[in-house]
Amino acid sequence: MRRISVLGATGSIGCSTLDLIGRDSGAFRVVALTGGRNIARLADQARRHRAEIAVTAHDECLPDLRAALSGSGIEAAAGQAALIEAADRPADWTMSAIVGIAGLAPGLQALRQGKTLALANKESLVCAGPLLMATARAHGADVLPVDSEHSGIFQALAGQDAGAAERVVITASGGALRDWPQERLAHATVEEAGRHPNWDMGQRITIDSATLFNKAMELIETHEYFGIPPDRIEAVIHPESIVHAIVGFRDGGLLAHLGPADMRHAIGYALHWPARGDVPVERLDFARLGALTFRAPDEGRWPALRLARQVMQAGGLSGAVFNGAKEAALDAFIARRIGFSDMARVVEAAMDALSGSTAVAHNAVPDLENVRRADQLARQAAERSMAALA
Repeated sequence: MRRISVLGATGSIGCSTLDLIGRDSGAFRVVALTGGRNIARLADQARRHRAEIAVTAHDECLPDLRAALSGSGIEAAAGQAALIEAADRPADWTMSAIVGIAGLAPGLQALRQGKTLALANKESLVCAGPLLMATARAHGADVLPVDSEHSGIFQALAGQDAGAAERVVITASGGALRDWPQERLAHATVEEAGRHPNWDMGQRITIDSATLFNKAMELIETHEYFGIPPDRIEAVIHPESIVHAIVGFRDGGLLAHLGPADMRHAIGYALHWPARGDVPVERLDFARLGALTFRAPDEGRWPALRLARQVMQAGGLSGAVFNGAKEAALDAFIARRIGFSDMARVVEAAMDALSGSTAVAHNAVPDLENVRRADQLARQAAERSMAALA
């Protein structure tokens, strides 16, 4: 029986992971589940899957969690130290699905067990890719990508000579506003940007999909995880969300990964790897699909892609700056402090403001403290930029 922990259990990825685990509960034992403020869901998950411990990231939520778990024998804890302790509990497979840079430290701690980390936390690779991968190598741990695009690349490269890959193409749906006239984007509301046409995801990643910041982060992830040079990584708009990634080889052949818009495929692949297990996702009917379409993204419309290429070229702590500013800008948009199109302007302004800073020098070693410092400075720079917009 494999021991499983899910960091970020109450989000969409965490819920999908537990759905798969629950379908074959005899094969898995749940160790730790962590979540945020959705205490009712976290407690229900912990009881249903008989977890050893449930942890909320918020100290003030601990009394409610303890009350919800009363009589179950399940341990309850709260706060950042408890998240790290939960990640450190022996597990054969850990899902890293905490949203934002908050997921980096628990993911690093899980890697130190030398087992398997299923990585859905984009920020770990964007902010600290070299640190994450070096930690995995040092402890003999496996990192398995759970983004649908990177899972697709991983599967396309299985059994192949990665050195023979001359290009990697990842696809973007274009998000909720992909067919809007560009001049209308500035007036998009939080609700409009948060309605994804294809995927069922949380609010933050859905808005990131509309700005293509989500895809920008995936470009950086592709570079950091697979070591693909930036000039060999492409993004295309693919409204149907059926093709997730394409790998092109030097002989002109291409291998594409196709599947329904359901994250349970990528999660299930990582959960059963290196074998393939039964996953309850829709089976594609190609006759019904009829056609698959692709188009080049307009980086004037979606400047996040251009900013991601700057990050890949700069290296060092530039990814932490990019992400910190992006998270601050997204928070401000959700709070209706800035407009939809302002988010990219804020991120670019923060990157420009810190480009010459010795505190976030491009050649700085991306250890955890340096990443946190760069993140803090980026958020401060983003706030100054937003104040100037007011």
